[in-house]
Amino acid sequence: MAPPILKLDDIGLSFGGTPLLDGAELQVEPGDRICLVGRNGSGKSTLLKIAAGQVEPQTGEIFRHPSSTIRYLPQAPDFDGFATVQAYAEAGLGPSDDPYRVSYLLEHLGLDGEADPQTLSGGEARRAALARVLAPEPDILLLDEPTNHLDLPTIEWLEEELTRSRSALLVISHDRRFLERVSRMTIWLDRGRSLRLDRGFAHFEAWRDSVLEAEELEQHKLGRQIEREEHWLRYGVTARRKRNMRRLSDLKTMRAEFRGHKGPQGRINAQVAEGRDSGKLVIEAEGISKSYDGAPAVVRDFSMRINRGDCIGIVGPNGAGKTTLLKMLIGELETDTGFVRHGSKLDIAVLDQRREVLDPEETLAHYLTDGRGDSLIVNGEAKHVTGYMKDFLFQPEQARTPIRNLSGGEKARLVLARILSRPSNLLILDEPTNDLDMETLDLLQEVVASYPGTVILISHDRDFLDRTVTSTLAPANPLEPDGRWIAYAGGYSDMLAQRGTEARETKARAAQESSSVATVPKPQAGNRDASRKLSYKQKFALESLPVKIEEAQAKLAKIEAEMADPKLFAKDPNGFAARAKTHDALKGEIEAMEGEWLELEMLREEIEGS
Repeated sequence: MAPPILKLDDIGLSFGGTPLLDGAELQVEPGDRICLVGRNGSGKSTLLKIAAGQVEPQTGEIFRHPSSTIRYLPQAPDFDGFATVQAYAEAGLGPSDDPYRVSYLLEHLGLDGEADPQTLSGGEARRAALARVLAPEPDILLLDEPTNHLDLPTIEWLEEELTRSRSALLVISHDRRFLERVSRMTIWLDRGRSLRLDRGFAHFEAWRDSVLEAEELEQHKLGRQIEREEHWLRYGVTARRKRNMRRLSDLKTMRAEFRGHKGPQGRINAQVAEGRDSGKLVIEAEGISKSYDGAPAVVRDFSMRINRGDCIGIVGPNGAGKTTLLKMLIGELETDTGFVRHGSKLDIAVLDQRREVLDPEETLAHYLTDGRGDSLIVNGEAKHVTGYMKDFLFQPEQARTPIRNLSGGEKARLVLARILSRPSNLLILDEPTNDLDMETLDLLQEVVASYPGTVILISHDRDFLDRTVTSTLAPANPLEPDGRWIAYAGGYSDMLAQRGTEARETKARAAQESSSVATVPKPQAGNRDASRKLSYKQKFALESLPVKIEEAQAKLAKIEAEMADPKLFAKDPNGFAARAKTHDALKGEIEAMEGEWLELEMLREEIEGS
């Protein structure tokens, strides 16, 4: 095992009241790929700032290898004192770093190095901050929500860049798919303490649930033990006084431990306020287009019918026209050509990506009730505002707190609480996943999936799209959007699969057209090139691989069933770890075999069709 280049030991930090961090630990070794997860407010960003040296803990020890370099990506970059984006990015370089790497990163991130950083949009600011921390290729990269405000092409580029990087990685993100692809280890920050899983994020949620179940079982056992000891004190046979006093002291200790146990933060308890049914036709767009200041159209000749119950996802690179298309569909923006017709009885609720509806001086209670007393109506029933706030994990004392004091995640939760309390039948979500923690994302997914009306959403979260939408709108040309949009059935992964099919068909048509005008005569079936055939080894692999894949999947299912036992981790942590290692190896083998079989099958089809 390599010596650590960064180590935080027994870190404690409190801002009064319950400690934010209480004995948290973190160790980073060369080449590590660690994701840091936990609820909003659990101290993830604070722990990252401590690792970066920007915050000093009240207790604990910090070790940073003297020769190691660390770069930290904050959620809100500071551009003060920099005249250009190039100057800001170059400020992250060390004396021996290659200055040309800044130019390379700015080009790949689509940024103008001569631009004023104060004029950048949220996505551009995030890309500039990424260029600054990636350019030096440091020993340790500390990334706080690196995918926020990034479009999908940039997120996928970042995944590839981090995969190739030699830097150790410690990252906070709400993007499940991103974490699954870049992490090999997980640190869970929960109630001030840190727990470590030597596996990537893909395995985190099952492990977390098993840990919580084991903890609940231990608390139950402790409660039963206290009951037995209390019974002994009341009715047990009197023994030596010294022994009785010791047992009484032990009982007091157990009681204190039982009462002082702080369980996991509760789940959000939210219900959607049901609105009246809209008409079957919700939105009809016919030949709509939009351009700005004579520039090429961002939406061109677009037509679509949206019916009641549809869930539409809109994806594409920044600047492709996603928000423009959305605003035209809901009537917030005039079209240049064509028309948009709305169905009857529409009640629209909107979650805006910039949270522009929030007044920073307004209190939470006033915002939720519109200033009408201390109650609000949810599904026809009056509910006290503090009780409703509890459903969304706000404390009663926060009712009179100004909104400016909330974190980004808390603001997102507050807007969500207000939207869900209003009856609606058309839900508009523009980048709803920004700043949300995993549990709130789960809630939002459940809300969208069970929403009785119609949903239109813009998102760069691939996992969220796959779990919620029934069809996906994307630019016809994702690399160079030209205003044409295409609707695909299913979520983001389904869209990629359909685009792959389209690309293959286009390539085949191009090849066919090329061959039809060629002067060389087309070979007859009997004159096929004899060398174009599968080798014996390839034929054997094509026939045997499905059997091997099936056997490996059976082993994998058996291991997953064993790991699902909530008692296994508590009884036999080494056995759990061994099964986890075998699980990872099997999964890798299955993916490799499936990839090999797919390549051989495509080769066979190509040969037989030639």
